[in-house]
Amino acid sequence: MTAPASMFRTVLGDGFDRLHPELRRRFSVGLASGEACTGRGVMDRIWHGPAYIKPFLALGATRNILVPRAGRDIPFVIENVPYTDTFGRETVSFVRTFDLPGGPRRFDAQMVLSPKGDRILDYLGTHQHLASELHFAAEADGSLLIRSGEHRFREGPVDVRIPELIGATAEVRESFDDTTGRFRIRVRVVNRRFGPLFGYDGSFTASYTDAGSCGTRPGLRPVREEARA
Repeated sequence: MTAPASMFRTVLGDGFDRLHPELRRRFSVGLASGEACTGRGVMDRIWHGPAYIKPFLALGATRNILVPRAGRDIPFVIENVPYTDTFGRETVSFVRTFDLPGGPRRFDAQMVLSPKGDRILDYLGTHQHLASELHFAAEADGSLLIRSGEHRFREGPVDVRIPELIGATAEVRESFDDTTGRFRIRVRVVNRRFGPLFGYDGSFTASYTDAGSCGTRPGLRPVREEARA
């Protein structure tokens, strides 16, 4: 019997096999594999767009969404840990901690498979008020491209789509450099009208642990979980 696929293999389909072998292992993290992945590395650059967006970044940072400070050569850790959320869904954490001057900053996301199995739902922040659709694609060079789709804001009975005018599109590219033995990542968040808003690029190494025996450390899961897909 074939073992259940990770949520990332499910959404990529045949494209999963075109990924670099190291990316295939990293995105096999899940309850089926029983593995968690921790990446440790350095962001060569964390950048921001125009000065007027900084208050919005600072507001988001109160809920561990985005990063309010720019910098170069910033150590960081990303924790990808699978678990079952309050609503019985397989979830994989994407919790990034940046060791910035003045204290660490976190950018939290928790990923679940959409009900149709054709995309990933990315719940952002400590209270999952923001949710984004993510579309995955394998590139010809074995790298992974992730693009965001619709964004929604949810709080209590409120459930609204964020218009493109005030929202943004995120693009993530992740690859593996055989020469250095490191993963490379580049993230850009762009608004259709105002242009580039936020991003970072850097590299890291990955280590794998048994998710069942290690469990989910305190503080990794969000304070509040959102049921709406």
